[in-house]
Amino acid sequence: MERKRKVTIYDVAEKSGASASTVASILNGSWERRRIAPDTAARVNLVAETLGYSANRQASALRTSRSGLIGMIIPLHDNRYFSSISQSFEEEARRRSLCPVVVSTLRDPVEERHTVAKLISHNIDQLFIAGATAPDTLSDMCSAASIAHINIDLPGTHCASVISDNYWGAQQLTQHLLHTAQGADIVFIGGIASDFNTTERARAFRETVMAQTGIMPAHDQINICGYSPEEGEAAIRRIYARLGRLPSAILVNSTISFEGVFRFLKELPDAAFEQTALGCYDWDPFLSHLHFPVSMVRQNAKALVKQAFDLLDSGDSGKQIQMVRPDLLFT
Repeated sequence: MERKRKVTIYDVAEKSGASASTVASILNGSWERRRIAPDTAARVNLVAETLGYSANRQASALRTSRSGLIGMIIPLHDNRYFSSISQSFEEEARRRSLCPVVVSTLRDPVEERHTVAKLISHNIDQLFIAGATAPDTLSDMCSAASIAHINIDLPGTHCASVISDNYWGAQQLTQHLLHTAQGADIVFIGGIASDFNTTERARAFRETVMAQTGIMPAHDQINICGYSPEEGEAAIRRIYARLGRLPSAILVNSTISFEGVFRFLKELPDAAFEQTALGCYDWDPFLSHLHFPVSMVRQNAKALVKQAFDLLDSGDSGKQIQMVRPDLLFT
């Protein structure tokens, strides 16, 4: 039986009407950097699929030192924000004909280092570092291996970072809650003191309350108690016991913390919510279906990932920090 000839990029070029170099750029994912039209890329990819073209990735890696693999680490999967980041990352990677690899590291710095070392050993081309506890350590590992990389969500100082404008988002939410509330005894619940995002949100909360009321928030108005539901529940119970009621406004720092706060709130009668404005610096569509209104700040995961890819594609990202404003969903 005659052996079937392997389809080459020249076959794809002839069938699609594009040059061989254009076909090569499209099939290796570099077409956007060459400003090739999206409809041309779509036509070439369709022809390649129809003809049964299959790139020899191993040979390509030997020739170009590129594997076609692109990695991302995230703290955890069971969070709508980070799952949105990973989904957006996979979409952008596949648009570039890259194979995305996403691994959660459980907010564990040892696991972060172990995972990044494994990804580097598998010859990934780039690494997206999302929400890492020690981004600079991971950046140094990537630099030593000549791996292009970038931070998302939490910034570092050794490479470029694309993060949410946490200060602006918390400022807008605090202003809204103070405007909506019946009083000025607003509280902040959740987060980690060493976490950049928590620090910025708490700073915005403190400065906005001061600007709006003329009174600096007391120490017990800012409860940076961790992100777990149990810590959020314990914090709101302490506040309720101290005041004998709910405060006039509550800003909860993440839906994880809000889960714990809600455990306590559902024990109270509906009348307890009449004088309280609730806000969450995070987004979950289910919160809009509660029997009381919750204003939310939704971080723009798609824009964060797109901007990070654009920075890496530019080849000149440096150590800059770029911010993306979140969306405001006020009730």
